[in-house]
Amino acid sequence: ILLIVAGLAFWIDSLRARERALAAGRGACERYGVQLLDETVECAKLRLARDDEGRVRLRRTYTFEFSDTGDNRRRGAIVMLGGELQDMQLEPYELR
Repeated sequence: ILLIVAGLAFWIDSLRARERALAAGRGACERYGVQLLDETVECAKLRLARDDEGRVRLRRTYTFEFSDTGDNRRRGAIVMLGGELQDMQLEPYELR
């Protein structure tokens, strides 16, 4: 039963982290005037890492695609440490 409860807790935590990553991706795309494609993020990496206070947290890296012109695809990445945004990167694109 403990294993089932732990699995359920991990699943719920993963859903929350994914939703926060998606919200961060949407916000960044709006801020920079680009279009978030497919309205989704994909978990690309999962590992353990320490936060600023030394606590062990799950570090999840999500990838997504965006377009600056409407007819191309560029990649971005969002790193979540626990439930908090740690880093975000967008593939370089030409500003217009």
